[in-house]
Amino acid sequence: MQTEISYNQAVAELEGILARIQRDDCDIDSLSAYTARALELLKLCKEKLFKTDAEVKKCLEALKES
Repeated sequence: MQTEISYNQAVAELEGILARIQRDDCDIDSLSAYTARALELLKLCKEKLFKTDAEVKKCLEALKES
């Protein structure tokens, strides 16, 4: 069972993947795995951003009503 990582951890891992992909010694076999993991991380980041955006909007609406 994998534990959920934070947004900052996901971004840091994405940066690491990008650095590995950009190196001259990145082989094609690893590229597929890196790309799949990057996609997972990007989806996670997108979900967290949309969730946070919705929560902020909800808070702003509550402030308007009070």
